[in-house]
Amino acid sequence: MFRQSKKRVSMRRNFAEDRGDASAIIIGATTTEEEKKLYQRIYENKLSFYDIPPQGEITLEEFEIWAIDRLKLLLEIESCLARNKTLKEIEGIIKPLFKKYNIFNNMDTFEDRKKEYYSHFILRLCFCKSKELRDKFVRIETMLLRLRFNMLSSTDQAKFVKSLNLPSLQFIDEEEKAELSTQLYQTISRDLQFTLNLADEQQRQLYFKNEKFIKLPFESVIELVGNRQVFLKNGYAYLPQFQQLNLIANEFSTKLQEELIKTYQYLPRLNEDDRLIPILNHLSSGYTIADSGSFDSQFGNNEDNEINAKSVWSEEISKHYPLSVKNLFYGLKENNHLRYHGRQQLTLFLKGIGLSVDEALKFWHDAFTKNNKMTTEKFNKEYRYNIRHSYGLEGNRINYKPWDCRTILSKPRPNRGEYHGCPFRDWNHDRLTSELSKMGLTTQQITDVLDSCDKHEYTIACTKVFEMTHNVPEGESMHISHPNLYFERSRQLEKKAKGEKI
Repeated sequence: MFRQSKKRVSMRRNFAEDRGDASAIIIGATTTEEEKKLYQRIYENKLSFYDIPPQGEITLEEFEIWAIDRLKLLLEIESCLARNKTLKEIEGIIKPLFKKYNIFNNMDTFEDRKKEYYSHFILRLCFCKSKELRDKFVRIETMLLRLRFNMLSSTDQAKFVKSLNLPSLQFIDEEEKAELSTQLYQTISRDLQFTLNLADEQQRQLYFKNEKFIKLPFESVIELVGNRQVFLKNGYAYLPQFQQLNLIANEFSTKLQEELIKTYQYLPRLNEDDRLIPILNHLSSGYTIADSGSFDSQFGNNEDNEINAKSVWSEEISKHYPLSVKNLFYGLKENNHLRYHGRQQLTLFLKGIGLSVDEALKFWHDAFTKNNKMTTEKFNKEYRYNIRHSYGLEGNRINYKPWDCRTILSKPRPNRGEYHGCPFRDWNHDRLTSELSKMGLTTQQITDVLDSCDKHEYTIACTKVFEMTHNVPEGESMHISHPNLYFERSRQLEKKAKGEKI
């Protein structure tokens, strides 16, 4: 599979002899012509249930990049689900990301098909290790299938459904439909009105006349039975074709859950390949990966020098800070000092928004020496080196990047007198409620945020606060998993509102 390592691979035990084996996705090279035929057959109907393991060679770089691109997409879907977005709202948010991450963007090309197919199987390896990860992966991949299915034309939808050959799926004939027409129409009339927006009775009757119905065991669509959305008779549910997506989604999630368990059983065989395990561990442990690869281009842009030691205290700049950064500034102002983790978190955040090392030294010097709390000599002796070190100018000269939310949450919780960390995790409900009220959130909005905190969904809680306080336009939502991303997005929205160039 990996072009640069074929000799090394061939010396190892071939654990992909059985093509049905879950681990077969790691080894097995075919010719390009065979690959093209495979993916042409798989994507003949635009969508896939991923029944056949991918084939062909890819590089280690492709292995990681493809997985990360798909993971970012899944994270955004997860964020939308947690914020109770409707299917149509999620589609509006996700569709532009297909182009951004170059996945599902042009499924007519061999390269895009291969990337889409491989990325799914790579993430299977990452998220098969625990029931929690498996359930999360199945839920989000199923939602992705729903979104992509809805984007197909009705002709392509019908073609895809027919290709599945689901044993439980059978269309009733016109005679049976006529016999049950009254009951069937009464059952779906409400959905025709509110789901398909057919307000006129004549429109609904015409739609019903042309609609086909699927007859299947009722347990296959049990959630529709509970909501009285299907007609039941003799243990069978009669499902209108426009609701067939529920059946397809259930079938897909069931199969994917089974495949993830099989993948987990074969996972120990991968221990022989020391190239993959670190990548897989990184991906599965970093389920809240930030878009850290864009720091150099997206963050730290300070061409007009508006970010300096004085301006970072100003209302014009500080209004864009996330709650975690506001808390650090509060602690620094109150004590003219921050302890180690707080200094690290704030120094790197300010570095990320464009504060130069000289301005950073001035910022910390002024804060620490204010009110004669510290002498310049002591500051230079005990703190100057560490600040320069954070900018890669001392020691091993590593160019440290600002902490993302995952890094912040991995640090020890703050003790008394410390201000680092994440307020959504570290503050109690009373303190968080008080602060969110000052930010203008309503009681219902605060309850919504606290609910995410209780579920340990801290980045989602922060994302909700961002959206509630910034009136984010439809289709421009973004999962916030980095304090610097919060800051940059906030400034971009303000500039856009003012008609300034972003």
